[in-house]
Amino acid sequence: MTDVLRRGRASLAFSFFAQGVAFALLVTRIPAVQDRYGVSDALLPAFLAAVPVLAGVGSVTTERLVRRIPPSRLLRWSQPVVLLALLGVGAGGGMWELAVALAAFGLAVGALDASMNMLGVSLQRSYGRSIMLSFHAVYSLGGIVGASLAWAGAHWQLALWVSYLPVVAVLLPAALVGSRWYVDGETAPAPQVGEGGGGGVVVFRMLLPLCLVMTFAYIGDSTVSNWSAKYLQDVLGSSEQLATVPYNVYMVTTLLGRAIGDFGVRRFGAAAVVRAGAVVAAVGFAVVAGAPGAWVGMLGFTLLGLGLCVLVPQTFAAAGRLFPGASDAAVARLNVFNYVGFLVGSPLVGALGDTWSYRGAMLVPMALVLVTLVYARSFVAQPDRYGGGHERPRTADVGRGSNGL
Repeated sequence: MTDVLRRGRASLAFSFFAQGVAFALLVTRIPAVQDRYGVSDALLPAFLAAVPVLAGVGSVTTERLVRRIPPSRLLRWSQPVVLLALLGVGAGGGMWELAVALAAFGLAVGALDASMNMLGVSLQRSYGRSIMLSFHAVYSLGGIVGASLAWAGAHWQLALWVSYLPVVAVLLPAALVGSRWYVDGETAPAPQVGEGGGGGVVVFRMLLPLCLVMTFAYIGDSTVSNWSAKYLQDVLGSSEQLATVPYNVYMVTTLLGRAIGDFGVRRFGAAAVVRAGAVVAAVGFAVVAGAPGAWVGMLGFTLLGLGLCVLVPQTFAAAGRLFPGASDAAVARLNVFNYVGFLVGSPLVGALGDTWSYRGAMLVPMALVLVTLVYARSFVAQPDRYGGGHERPRTADVGRGSNGL
């Protein structure tokens, strides 16, 4: 294992951390953003929906750009844009400034998410063992830190720009310095005819099962993010203070699950870990739906964190294995369904809750996440041209540092 790869892994992990902090600082202060700019309740959903829509556009654009520009370069410049856009959200004075800042944030987030996971997939190939979950674990850690900083800002009634400026001042230069050691993996040798992903072309029919798994995972995640507090308070009768706990518990268990998940993949294989995660997540939704009180409900949200946390990282990794000759394009296309799930999940549960019941609404993401079991074989390591069904380090995959290392 070379120092180039170790430095590349550490610098990429910091990018995941910084993105977790930035995203949490934005989404957890939405009420403060609404108050600052006087955004009405009717207009707020349009602003919130615009971010994932534009992120999808950014991800699709990234798929085209990486044909000419290394993912490391896209990541190097998209991350500062995300951080500066976050600061713009906090520092603007008019509605049009908020719209511009959120548009820049959404487009840059799409490029950032896609390029980060491209580099993660290529590094995992170079390492020859599962490391994708560790990157997403660091992202979860960043989310916890960002949410904690947001809580402090709200507690001390700090202006948004006062809360955001120190974070951006620390993360932006650190991300730029760290970007010197990003590693761009070389494209894997094209598979022989009849193997894997058919060389350098992404066949959407083959990618579709992973796209569905990604969508269902984010429907589950957005359900927890947007409805856990309301569910605990309105359905299970908890206090307002206790209703804030489930999401924090969910984030912590997500971090723990991802921190140890790579060991499970190495020991039992990706397909087995994905199956186990889907079952645990489904049990979590069932516990939430049938919970007689708040504490049992929190147990359900804890199980959700442990189950859902493995699905997204392993879906990206599976796309890289399925299309070794076009992993960057596969990851960028798959990343779009991250935002599809986010857009669908919250309105779906809200509509079902209003027209039916919120307990019944929790059964829908439960059923969707169980569909993952049908597609679990898509996570099995694809046979490479050298024979065998496991990932292995290849000379061409060792990569090069983005600064020429």
